[in-house]
Amino acid sequence: MTAANKVRWTVDDLESLPDSSDRFEIIDGDLYVTRAPHWKHQSVAGRVYAKLLDWSIESGLGEPAMTPGIIFSASNAVIPDVVWASNECMAALLDEAGHLTRAPELVIEVLSKSQMDKDRDRKYKLKLYSVEGVQEYWIFDREQQLAEVFRRDNGVLVKSLTLYASDSLTSPLLPEFSCGVGALFG
Repeated sequence: MTAANKVRWTVDDLESLPDSSDRFEIIDGDLYVTRAPHWKHQSVAGRVYAKLLDWSIESGLGEPAMTPGIIFSASNAVIPDVVWASNECMAALLDEAGHLTRAPELVIEVLSKSQMDKDRDRKYKLKLYSVEGVQEYWIFDREQQLAEVFRRDNGVLVKSLTLYASDSLTSPLLPEFSCGVGALFG
């Protein structure tokens, strides 16, 4: 199939798909279909969310969300595991229906086992989040028990840290936030 003949999926196309437990994401017009994540995947995402929620309540600076849909455009709509947005940015991020339509400051993904899923998070979503203006992107690898931290540098997300179970995760976006990476893996 030539590039000219390639099917480009849009958010509107998702309305015609049957209801199922599958998750649908569109990146640059390509449709990605995955099942609900593994229990341990969700456990890591839940722990990250809980740490961010505790810190957000204490600091009053913003709010995390689990598996929010982000509709950047008709051909770019994804479902990250966790996001965090500051109070200052929140109003500009949400549409009238309460959906994110712009990049939150922080996006978090937990890797699934398949190479296709890993490639989507490490390549395609990294590029999309970089283009859309995400300030930080954290990728948690539960198999290797490490976290990769990407931060915006000269307008692009670049890997700035790889943290292991014995390390602490901090962020310039989140003043005084700190948590042990190992604790996030249980």
